Amino acid sequence: MNSLWFFEDTNLFKVLCPHKFKTYKKDHCFEDYSKKDYIYFSEDSSNKVFLIEKGKVKIGYYNEDGDEIIKAILSRGQLFGEKAILGEEKRDEFAQSIENKTSICPIAVDTMHDLMRNNQTFSVKIYKFIGYKFKKLERRLQLLLFKDTKTRLVEFLDELCLDYGYDCDKTGDHIIKHPYTQSDIASLIGTSRPTLNVLLNELKESHYLNFNRKEIRIFKKDEELLVN
Repeated sequence: MNSLWFFEDTNLFKVLCPHKFKTYKKDHCFEDYSKKDYIYFSEDSSNKVFLIEKGKVKIGYYNEDGDEIIKAILSRGQLFGEKAILGEEKRDEFAQSIENKTSICPIAVDTMHDLMRNNQTFSVKIYKFIGYKFKKLERRLQLLLFKDTKTRLVEFLDELCLDYGYDCDKTGDHIIKHPYTQSDIASLIGTSRPTLNVLLNELKESHYLNFNRKEIRIFKKDEELLVN
């Protein structure tokens, strides 16, 4: 696998000059993980950031009762472990592969700092990316604390639409082609898979949306759904 292709294929890294990346190319390798393998644990040394070449990774932590709290589920082309760039010394979360044949590119923090120091535009992109992730996490925590499950689902779908959606020219519907399973979505909005399935079918029956395994279609005529 060509590491340069990976950087160029990811929007965050389009600002990198190919010749500049080649300086560090020898330091980049891909690591393979199976389903349920951990990339790192809480309290591990925070000295790398990671890019997903393929597969999916779950980011989370365990609360005082030992319950798993999911912060994010990431897929191809996304970055994680980025708090190491900001000076984090020990991880405060875990990262776990949730698909077989997950491939990760680890990058030493020193290498990232060199790239950021040598390319101001790249540095700005990195900090904007980190700020955007923190903002999304804060929003999700607010939903979990203050919103009912149905509202959490509808607002999560709005978020998915921004990240993975596009408008269908013929109907005006919003089409969301996303990488998540129903279990993933249930974890992210803090509910069970059976409850999620009930809510999705309620929204389907009210003609708000239709869905299958990899696609959600939000109908234009019902965009202004009122959540009870």
